[in-house]
Amino acid sequence: MTATTQLALQRIDLADAATNADVAATVKRLTRRGAVPNRSVRDGARAIVDAVRADPSAVRALNERFGGGLAGGRLVIGRDELEAATARLDPAVREALDQAIANVRRFAESQGPESKTTAVAPGIDIERRWTPVDRVGCYVPGGTAPYPSSLVMTVVPARVAGVGTTVVASPARPDGTVDDILLGAAGLLGVDAFVVAGGAQAVAALAFGLRAEGVEPADLIVGPGNAWVTAAKLELAGEVGIDLPAGPSEGMVLAAPPADPARVAADLITQAEHGVDSPAILVTTHAAFADAVERNVAAQLETAARGAILERALADHGAIVLARTLDAAIDFVNAYAPEHLSVDVEPLEETVVRLRNAGSLFVGPWAPESAGDYATGANHVLPTGGLARGAGPLAVETFGRFMQVQRISREGLASIRASIGVLATAEGLLAHRAAVEIRFRDEDRAR
Repeated sequence: MTATTQLALQRIDLADAATNADVAATVKRLTRRGAVPNRSVRDGARAIVDAVRADPSAVRALNERFGGGLAGGRLVIGRDELEAATARLDPAVREALDQAIANVRRFAESQGPESKTTAVAPGIDIERRWTPVDRVGCYVPGGTAPYPSSLVMTVVPARVAGVGTTVVASPARPDGTVDDILLGAAGLLGVDAFVVAGGAQAVAALAFGLRAEGVEPADLIVGPGNAWVTAAKLELAGEVGIDLPAGPSEGMVLAAPPADPARVAADLITQAEHGVDSPAILVTTHAAFADAVERNVAAQLETAARGAILERALADHGAIVLARTLDAAIDFVNAYAPEHLSVDVEPLEETVVRLRNAGSLFVGPWAPESAGDYATGANHVLPTGGLARGAGPLAVETFGRFMQVQRISREGLASIRASIGVLATAEGLLAHRAAVEIRFRDEDRAR
């Protein structure tokens, strides 16, 4: 960005929504945006999934067509190579990974689901039994940049949950190699296999397995990704478990004086760095503060790395939302339900209590989003597209499920016998009634 270039973020005044149809439509578009890719991407991903379903070896040809494969066409990197990459890690990188892993593990261990049995009535005991899934596939974005942090965020809670086998899929760089730090992190975490593929074909490879290479189908697929990854997960949702159909990463900052405009600008730029389709939105009650933040964004962009990505993301998806009151600002934030939400307003904690819908909140001036992306221990795989209204972050609970185990004695069944009969008869399901009555047949005859 040149010194003469001025970045103008889109401005939205919530007060105008009541009288201006265009502003009202913009607010509605933002707050009801959704995370599902468009139809053309869905159709394209479906074709890729179908090709891999018919022949898993098609992943190799799809890598050649769309990119993301290893030079030479090999699809899987095994544990021996991953452990060798761990041994090559720079000591400073190894130390940073160790700290991030330890913090993520510590937070994950606090989430441990517990089995529990409830005595509903005499003779009727129902157990809610926690059981981890057997095999998990973790998608980790890559290609243009490695994301060992996403590998940590997906694999660590799986391990804490008790998952038996963990397979990672991630694309190679354009030169056909995989970043050594990513491979080293996978070895450090004991990943069983590393599938080198990207996009929809990688997700399909996790779902259907690559048995010729020793990779069995996953029971659950998790992890962030682009629109093609999301579309493939949606396409496979009826055949394998998925975590979230999350779309592009997004961030929102709720801030007002005395917050530092330079710090707020840095938080917006941090979010835009995720990609050209990543929204970065400031919500504030002060127009002059918004002006100051915008000036700081422009100034910081002049020396920022990945400048082209930042400029495009902010020009296309950056915005400043002006609210006349803090109440109106909070209402908008809850309606938008951002993936990441940074909060720097007064009164701080009273405001945080009122914020219901967000994937992850960053509270106060010393809580940048990047802290949660890497090292606090909170998970950074989060709901996007407004899904935070009804879904939460990736967690230990994602990697298992509860089974209902019902233990019923003769006394227990007798206590609900009449109710079963009445309701089954009302529904016309007489075999259901008969399955109960036959158990009392000899007893009834003896009377």
